Amino acid sequence: MARAEVSGGSFAMLRKEQEARRGELPAAAVAHRLPLEWYKAKCEQLKAEARERGVDGGILLTSRWNIIYATGLLHSTTERPFACFLPMDDDEGLVWLHPYLDYQLVEGWWKTDSHSYFDYHHSIGGEPYGDRVEQGPTMNIYKWWGRTLSRLGYGDKTIAIDSGAAAEIGLLPGQENADRLDMFGEIDTPQKHRPNSGKFGIMAGEIPKAQFVDVYDILIRHRVVKDDMENQLTQRAMDYFSEIHAFVRNYIIERGRGSLDWEIENAAQLWGMHRIMQDIPQASETHNAVGIQVGVGCRTGLKTAYPHPNQVSWARIEPGHALQFAGIVRVGGYGGEQYRSFLFAPWTDWQERVWEVHTGSYYLQAEESREGNTCSNVAKAVHDYQVENQCAHLVYHRPGHGEGMEGHQPPYQALGDYTVMKAGMHFSNEPGLYDPENGFGFNHSNNVLVARQKGLQMGTAPCDKEWCLLRL
Repeated sequence: MARAEVSGGSFAMLRKEQEARRGELPAAAVAHRLPLEWYKAKCEQLKAEARERGVDGGILLTSRWNIIYATGLLHSTTERPFACFLPMDDDEGLVWLHPYLDYQLVEGWWKTDSHSYFDYHHSIGGEPYGDRVEQGPTMNIYKWWGRTLSRLGYGDKTIAIDSGAAAEIGLLPGQENADRLDMFGEIDTPQKHRPNSGKFGIMAGEIPKAQFVDVYDILIRHRVVKDDMENQLTQRAMDYFSEIHAFVRNYIIERGRGSLDWEIENAAQLWGMHRIMQDIPQASETHNAVGIQVGVGCRTGLKTAYPHPNQVSWARIEPGHALQFAGIVRVGGYGGEQYRSFLFAPWTDWQERVWEVHTGSYYLQAEESREGNTCSNVAKAVHDYQVENQCAHLVYHRPGHGEGMEGHQPPYQALGDYTVMKAGMHFSNEPGLYDPENGFGFNHSNNVLVARQKGLQMGTAPCDKEWCLLRL
């Protein structure tokens, strides 16, 4: 595996590409996660906007991605309810409502108060960690949320909640029947109300004097537009990913025909983690080396002909194959996609033609992803290009989706999404073309940063014929 770092010339090609593009891309972050001060400032911004809706109690966050975005506590979730509360009467306040198994994470992070239940389903009085093993009545966690907020003095206040989960797919209040969807367009501003169903309805039943107002739209509109620090951390992750691509290209050249796609995938994941972690001192302590992911995949041959295949990756490279190396790399929760589609000699004229059209679409999409343009316009430009180049029958999906720490994020570069793009938004860059009849497909991707004059492809692995069309 070590030889793949030096043989094949890929790292030299990558360095040349990075040098040529250095002036247009953000500087890579030195830190490997955002500082706590960033999250505290973000909470102040969110609270300021919530106040405009009459919130005087606080913001209750229950979505994993909203919690991570606002507080910086990177954590995993299961069926166990996990929430936090940002009180309006305490600028530094952060109250946690969490399962006990996350006790150390919460205690070691920013907090002014915390309350826990043992596990789900919780038995009242059943706390083995406190020498109490009782089969008491089942406790409803959502009722417990309400009682806890009441006990803390917020039972007669207006509380902001992240109840409008449709915002996660770009449907903001009042936009459900919009003819031209724009997530930064006009919405029906949520009003104070009393939830009567679901977890928030159960919670509200315990605090009958409280009012509630949804703020999910506020959170998602913040999350989709990244600031300079977020862009710099993303660039660091994308720089690592570009090096992983150079390793993979060298590995393919070195190992050649007969190599398993599964083997390439796992070799890349191992090498990539070693590469990242050599820069991040850590001793398995909490809240340091967090949000680090090398989630890559490789497929060769027929499997490339399907946008979302369900076949296992267990095919060997053969002459005439297409191969896709794809995935996501993140550092501190930030990063994005970078895919490359290879073609191995001898290839047909049709295969090369489809590769050329796809690659042209890939660059066109990035060029069109500029501030002030609409997502729909980007999709139309790409699809027009694909159709004009006789590849209509190979088009199976939109060119791109918004990119965030959760993966897919609104808005979407799709014909029906008229969102006006803002500088700082991130999009995937994957106008794939697939030919199952002939057993191949191509789908480069990148993480595109919307900028003033054009979109910037943050991954720097080359995407030309010298890099991708190989004679093994």
